[in-house]
Formats: sequence, C-alpha cells, structure tokens
Amino acid sequence: MFLSVTNDKSNKVTDYSELKKLSNDLQNLFQNQNQNQKEEESYFDFEIICEQNKTSFKTHKSILSSRSHYFKSLFKSKMKEYQENKLILKDVSSSILFSILNYFYSGKIEINLENVIEILVFSSKYLIDELIEICSNFIKNNLQFETIVDILKLSESMNFNQLLDSSYQFILDNFEEFIKTSFFLELEENHLNSILSSDDVSTNEFELFQSIIKWGKHKSNIHQKLEKEEKEKLQNQISNVIDKIRFIDFSKKELKDTLKEDLIPKQISQKLIQFQKLQNKKDENKIFSQKDGFNSKNWHEKCDNKGKTLVIIKTKDNFIFGGFTEIGWTTDKSKWRKEDREHFYGWIPDSNAFIFSLRNDKGDRKPEKFPIKKSREENSVYYHLDAGPSFGNMADIYINPIFQPGYSHFGNNYNLPNGIKYNTNEAKSYLTGSYNKWVVDELETYFI
Repeated sequence: MFLSVTNDKSNKVTDYSELKKLSNDLQNLFQNQNQNQKEEESYFDFEIICEQNKTSFKTHKSILSSRSHYFKSLFKSKMKEYQENKLILKDVSSSILFSILNYFYSGKIEINLENVIEILVFSSKYLIDELIEICSNFIKNNLQFETIVDILKLSESMNFNQLLDSSYQFILDNFEEFIKTSFFLELEENHLNSILSSDDVSTNEFELFQSIIKWGKHKSNIHQKLEKEEKEKLQNQISNVIDKIRFIDFSKKELKDTLKEDLIPKQISQKLIQFQKLQNKKDENKIFSQKDGFNSKNWHEKCDNKGKTLVIIKTKDNFIFGGFTEIGWTTDKSKWRKEDREHFYGWIPDSNAFIFSLRNDKGDRKPEKFPIKKSREENSVYYHLDAGPSFGNMADIYINPIFQPGYSHFGNNYNLPNGIKYNTNEAKSYLTGSYNKWVVDELETYFI
C-alpha cells in the first residue's frame, strides 16, 4: 500500500493504492470498450475516428474536456462535432491516438524516441498541457546530434521556447564535437546565427571558419571546384553568418590563407586586409615578448626609454589586461617624481597613463579603460630594475622580477569601474582574477 501523511493538523492519510486502482479502472473502462467492439457502448457519448485506417475510439466528453483545452472549447461551442458526437482526425496515427486517449483515462503513457515527436505535435495542436511538458522534458533529457536539427525546427515552429533554449545549450555544450559532424551542415541559417551569436561558443576560430565554409558549400549544393560563379554563390550563402567569426583570433598564416582563398564576402575581406596591415604594423612595433625571456632584466633592456609604451598581459587563467604610458619606463630621472630622483627606483608621473581590461576568464567582459586618478598622477608608472612593467604605487598592476606571481591592488591609483568598491576582493581580482595568485602566461610590449 502506498501511503502519504499530510502536514496539516488533521493527520489525514492518503491511500495512493486507491488512486492506482482508480487509474487502472479508468484505463480498463477505455481499453475494454475499444479493444472489444462487442461490449456495451451506451456508457460512451463521443466517438473519435482516426481517418488513416478508420479506427474508431469510444470516449467520454467529460474526460476529454477535463484533459484538453481544445475539447473543452469544442464542446462549449456546440459545433457540428458536438452535435454529431463525432470527431474525425486526419493528422495522427491510430497507435498514437490510442496512447493519448489511454493517457486521458489512466494518466499512463509510454514515451520513447520513436513516438515523442508525434505525441508532442498532437499535444500542442490539441492543447494538452501535461503531455507537452512530459514530452518536452523527455526530449531535453535525450538530446542527441542525430535529431537536434529537427528539434530546433519543431521548437521554433511551435513556440516551444524552453525546448528551443535547451537545444541551443546542448549544441553549445558540445560545440567542438558538433561542428565536426554532418549534422552541423544541416542547420538552418537562423539557427546557426543564433548559436554563433552566443558568448558561450568555445572553439578554435579558424576551425569554426572552415566548418562554416563547409556548411555554406552544403547549403549551396556546391560539390565541384570553386570557380567564380560558385565562389559568389558561396559568399552569398555565408554572408549573414561569417561576421560572427572572430578573425582577430586567427594566426598570421591562417589570416593570409583565408584571404588567399577569396571565399569570404568582399566587405569583410576588405576589413581583414586592413587588419592584416595593422597586424604587420603591430609586429614591427613589438619590442618584447616571452621569447625574449621572462625576467625584469631582459624586459628593461628591451623596453626602457622607448617613450609611449603599451603592455598587454595574459594570465594562465585567461584574463587579459595591461596598461599604457605616454612617458614610458625612462631612465631620465628628471621625469621621475622629485623625491625619487636620488634613488635607483621611483615613480614616473603621467597624466595620460591608463590601465585596461580586455577579457576575464569567462570571455564575457567588454574592453574597459581606467585612467589614472588626478590625485595620483605622480604614481602612474613604477620603475625598478627588479620589477617588470608595473603601474601605480602599492601597485594596481605589479610584475615581479621573474614575472610571477604578480599582485593587483586595483583602485589604489587608477579609477575603478562603476559599482566596484576600493579595497574589496572584487576590486583586487577584477583585472587579474585574484589579488596575488595570478601567473603571467604571455606578456607583450609595444612602442606606439
């Protein structure tokens, strides 16, 4: 016996075995009549006919109207079907209709990968809320590459927004694997656009670009060598999705090869050519990278007395940040703070100095710039042969002699973002992920 004690003061006991018996009795009422047509039919008051094979099911209006908003409205309206006590259905198989009607009576239904879509479509059309939820949850828990494209189409066409969101998330969670399958090629353009617009896309950008080219060829039915006409056809096909590619993450060789193939729309290729020129200019202006040796001595040999200097730092936790100084790390002590000119280390005033954040570990932060505080301009840049590129006194960014670990007391000299309070863990970890446990993975320095 299945028993449940309620929490109210009456201590009422619900006997779930009686509910189970009621479910079985109602199921037998429906099945006995519809599996043995010789039984007495007088207790039934409505007939549903499956047109596909003319199968007839005897039912009760009271059961139908309590289980489906569609039937409730149908019977209230007293339409032709109500008057004739008969409804002919053209859009469902007899086996699915039997399962759904049996569910109406007993609350029992077997959902599997073979029948879930047909049951869901029927339930949506005939407003069976409970079954819509049951089928949607089943699909969410059994998503797979083989069916995901059809699920996206179905969810969108029938406004199953939660199922649509779950389908997108399934693809994003398995994105690197998914783009290598043939099922990726079957995506509709609007679905691909939605996926690529997500901040959760995580994969090699060049590999993603190659997959989009394959997708474009598949959708354009291009199988032969790409001549001028086929290239134009492909460019037109990918024109609405290619702008989601982060070409900035391409290596120089990948970018060069991409432009050489001439497969992307002209308006984008022209921008990439300009970017390529800037990339080459950046390399010309680079004065230090990790290949020069991760220590302060090497850094100062390469970067002192260069004037306008930009430093970009990436940590092993994928935070990217840095700073700019117009004065630079100069050994000309006349440009240092007055009180430091007799020492071998000191701070360099720079009213135009700023630090910046380009990326946090999740990749969901927009680039931000943080100027030096007017009251702290004298402390803009720290010079010490035993320190790497450092910004501020009690530094907002400090790089130690061997470049790790560093520390960040962000907000001591440079302006904090709105809503971040000084001297909090949030402030100290904002740029770097932690106050003093972050490790430099890459560090590049440029003269501007």
